[in-house]
Amino acid sequence: MRWYCLFFLVLWTGCRKEPASSERVEALFRERVAQLVTAVEQLEAGVDGHVTGPELHRRFRAARLAYKRVEWLTEYYFPETARNLNGPPLDEFEEDDNKVIPPEGFQVVEALLFPEWDTARAGELAGHTDILRANMNRLRWVTASNQLTDAHILDAVRQELLRIMSLGITGFDSSVALHSLPEARASLASLREILAVYEDPELDRLFRKAEASLGGQFNEFNRLSFISTCLNPLVRELNRFRKERGIERIRTSSLLRNDSESFFGNAAVDPDHFRAGAADTTTIARIILGKRLFSDPVLSGDGTRSCAGCHRPDRAFSEDRATSISLSGKPLLRNAPSLLNVALQARLFYDSRVVYLEDQATDVIGNQEEMHGSLEVAAAKIRRQPTYDQAFRAAYAGGASAETIRHALATYERSLTALDSRFDRYMNGETTLLSPEEKRGFNLFAGKAKCATCHFLPLTNGTVPPFFEKTESEVIGVPAITGWKNPKPNRDPGKFALTGADFHRGAFKTPTVRNSALTSPYMHNGVYRTLEEVVEFYDRGGGQGLGLDIPHQTLSPDPLRLTHTEKADLVAFLQSLSAEAASPVL
Repeated sequence: MRWYCLFFLVLWTGCRKEPASSERVEALFRERVAQLVTAVEQLEAGVDGHVTGPELHRRFRAARLAYKRVEWLTEYYFPETARNLNGPPLDEFEEDDNKVIPPEGFQVVEALLFPEWDTARAGELAGHTDILRANMNRLRWVTASNQLTDAHILDAVRQELLRIMSLGITGFDSSVALHSLPEARASLASLREILAVYEDPELDRLFRKAEASLGGQFNEFNRLSFISTCLNPLVRELNRFRKERGIERIRTSSLLRNDSESFFGNAAVDPDHFRAGAADTTTIARIILGKRLFSDPVLSGDGTRSCAGCHRPDRAFSEDRATSISLSGKPLLRNAPSLLNVALQARLFYDSRVVYLEDQATDVIGNQEEMHGSLEVAAAKIRRQPTYDQAFRAAYAGGASAETIRHALATYERSLTALDSRFDRYMNGETTLLSPEEKRGFNLFAGKAKCATCHFLPLTNGTVPPFFEKTESEVIGVPAITGWKNPKPNRDPGKFALTGADFHRGAFKTPTVRNSALTSPYMHNGVYRTLEEVVEFYDRGGGQGLGLDIPHQTLSPDPLRLTHTEKADLVAFLQSLSAEAASPVL
């Protein structure tokens, strides 16, 4: 009888199913959420108990480290909750409801606690830690029954690697406490421990190497080396692991492809991601037709102006004037920015007033000051030209119309992807292409100079990774005239004219800095002629740093204190970002 029972015990043990890898990851994640809740409760207790400033700093850092251990999945599945927990400490404008949403979360608490704790603001701090704890409880509730798959886990890990590169090591979400490197290390350690359930030695080795590289002072950290020798190999290794294990990739529309071998280069992006309609496919014939339209004055009312007249191909599709000139010869408020990589933005125009390139074309062509044209009239003229009409009928079943003109122009502009600069090629393994000055310049760009906290890597524009659903606008206080003494305020209302929100007064979309060596003059009003002047403006703290009254400036007014050599290195790096478009018809 004893033998009989033992036999069935062994049989049951051998047949018992071990928890799937994804189930073990779920358990680990819920355990870490519980640790985060405890850490936030201890921070709140410290605030309510009036502990000393250093102790509050310690508890805050501990809570943030706990958050970084769950950030990878919180941001992936619960982005709204993540924004409430760790969003930027700035008001947001909800355009659908026309209302201002005040900030909350860790970064608001950080700004109250650091660099020195002001006890006079104890009540304000207590209120925000209460909100933080409430959001923590919300996170615990929404994650209680979360179901994971291997594919979603790997996709979330990949996104966190991008977040570490673009928002973590740049100081984006720890701008006051300057705790970015330890927090990035905590994120990596969490990913390593999560992936340990899959028992892959090479992944474990690469994660440990990346963790070990995250040390030292913020300003001295070698970000170029970290990204090229630690993060890039991890991205490639994740792809290898997924394919070897037969795990399907998540098939979703994304600006940055989730199956690319790198975050850098033309192959890493999908320029059709922001197109107006999924059925409006891209073809070579449509790109060629769009290029022809781009240089054709038939689109303007008087037949004298084309898109290429302001967006000059030899200047990275920008213009060499401070501001554009109206049809009547009058200077306009703003200049025509570069169209290279224009498809890689969630918003268009300096005031972010449209989403799609099709609508951008309609706006410019119909504007009385710019082209004063009509798409319907242009289509009628095209239909009267046999070869033109035939080209349209070959590209579009319905031939030339207002809609097909819009689409052809937008299709051509989406083809102007230019992410094959020497910098991108360096990041993809050609490690002899950057000079020592350019390497130092990148480390300044992503570190001490804080450029990458607005011009996000890897695209270096204001479209926010890793989801790329929003393009930032900033108030930096650009003056009306050149010079550092007696500056004059620029009167362009910027995004305020669109939203009416006071904190948008003087706000402009963050542009790309790629090809900036070719796109002088700079800023929306062309006030600066050289990159050296642009760097000097930021080094002085923007408009407020120059002494202008800019009530809602989002750029820190504190000087960067860059040395002469550092400024030159920064300019050298910006010059390494030039590239020609990968369009097949250029």
